[in-house]
Amino acid sequence: MSGTMRVRWVIPLALLLLAAAALTGVAQPHPGRSAGAPAAGGTITVGGSGSISVVPDRATFDFTVETRGATAAAALGENAAGTTAVITALGRAGVAAPDLRTSEVSLSPQTNEDGTRVLGYLASNTVTAETPVARAGATIDAAVGAGATDVSGPSLSRSDQQALAREALKAAVADAHDKAAAIASAAGLQLGRAKTIVEGESQTPVPFAESARASVATPVEPGTQTVEATVTVTYESS
Repeated sequence: MSGTMRVRWVIPLALLLLAAAALTGVAQPHPGRSAGAPAAGGTITVGGSGSISVVPDRATFDFTVETRGATAAAALGENAAGTTAVITALGRAGVAAPDLRTSEVSLSPQTNEDGTRVLGYLASNTVTAETPVARAGATIDAAVGAGATDVSGPSLSRSDQQALAREALKAAVADAHDKAAAIASAAGLQLGRAKTIVEGESQTPVPFAESARASVATPVEPGTQTVEATVTVTYESS
């Protein structure tokens, strides 16, 4: 018998199959996961604002004629004549027919203190006129000279208001993008496309100066107005 001893290890077939199955499970991804799939993206929501300062070029006034009469018909008849004179004067001052409209007509009895007796009637007619700011003073003077007893206004506006609002919106969207880009950069993220945009707009008038003197045309200073727009934008980020 030789002095060298040989030892043989016998590994059962069942153990080999189990080991192969274990290795197979490590090498393959779990069927419920996507190998290398990126994490779900986030969002960045910001507000943006834009504004444009402009000088108004249109002015709107209300001119009222009040008259009194012993009867309703007398008060209304006198008022009709006075209002017609004001309308005619406004037309001569350059107010176009489409820019002139009747906004209110009223007739009411005037009574004594305890309301038991009618003393007469008060008739009122208010005409609204829109005119270029450059002719606003002459328009006021024409109406008052023709018999208007009350003047209110002006309400100042721009003839290209819608175009200005769109320009302000563009500025607001650009402002929102700049803010979102700054936030994404600071957080180490990539800014994606805009998902939602919600907009709103407003117009802020700046007070103007107005005064009246008998010897010269009534001055109307338009000042400036600010057309403002705001948006809220949500961007994708990753």
